[in-house]
Amino acid sequence: MPLDKNRQFLDFEKPIKELFDEIEKLRQTAEKTKVDLSDSINKLYDQVTERRRDITAHLTPWQKVQLSRHPDRPYTMKYIEKLSENFIELFGDRNVKDDKAMVGGFAQLDGETVMFIGQQKGTNTKMRQMRNFGMANPEGYRKALRLMKLAEKFNKPIITLIDTPGAFPGMEAEERGQGEAIARNIYEMIRLKVPVICVIIGEGASGGALGIGVGDRVFMLENSWYSVISPENCSSILWRSWDQKEKAAEELRLTPDNMLGFGLIDGIVPEPIGGAHWDYNEAAALLKPQLIQTLQELKNIPAELRINNRIDKFTKMGFWDELPEQPEIIHYNEQEPEIIDIIPVNHE
Repeated sequence: MPLDKNRQFLDFEKPIKELFDEIEKLRQTAEKTKVDLSDSINKLYDQVTERRRDITAHLTPWQKVQLSRHPDRPYTMKYIEKLSENFIELFGDRNVKDDKAMVGGFAQLDGETVMFIGQQKGTNTKMRQMRNFGMANPEGYRKALRLMKLAEKFNKPIITLIDTPGAFPGMEAEERGQGEAIARNIYEMIRLKVPVICVIIGEGASGGALGIGVGDRVFMLENSWYSVISPENCSSILWRSWDQKEKAAEELRLTPDNMLGFGLIDGIVPEPIGGAHWDYNEAAALLKPQLIQTLQELKNIPAELRINNRIDKFTKMGFWDELPEQPEIIHYNEQEPEIIDIIPVNHE
């Protein structure tokens, strides 16, 4: 975690920033005057904790989107570091190149070997450019599929950590088959013989998330989001401007509680008070038992039954109404042999 003086704050976190400014002033005063101000500093830290709790108790959907993108938030590699031991990263899709936006490899989770796969964002400007801001190219999804097949070959469970604003939409990505790569992953993931757990740790946008998001269990962290489109892009389509992004976030129903209510995820994993960016160790400690318990449950299910359950899980998603078929009166143009009008018959 960043040191107090290096922390970054969102707009609605400004009250917390003010407390940290006071703490820093007291520290400087204590250094200059050699006076013990530790009691006053500790009281301010207690206020910071309370302020964090108050702020996150009533977050709007847009504020949760902002928290999911917090620059201090832990990313995939940080979770792997805190959750597991002996991580060995694997590279390349054996076709084009190694996509730095997609990472993966074997590691030990509570003594058991698992395959971790996830999108990785950078922690500074240079790293963000190298990681392409967590937006994978087709070779990234093909790399992920290669690692999944490798895990299946050695009968090792798969854990995917999803955190992406979407698959990379550039022309070169489309030329190399972005849509096909994502579709192929979805097709193959639903038939994997090993347990698959998917966790949305930040942003879960569109096909970029689905490309590694088909699993026996899908979880979301408390301050993450999951949607077919980001609020900004939704706003730009519907209102021709990003100004309505807060309204779009509300209408998209993209928060974990909405996703759980719709049956699109299987559970919500709590975060430290104020968000995962306040304590990386605690964030991982809250997630780890959920992963271990779920893996034990899935391992007790025969592979064929697990696959059938996975297929049923995803094919049953969604809500729809079937309207009864109605007889129609078809009007033809006598001069031209084509239909010019179809009028449903209303019996009421």
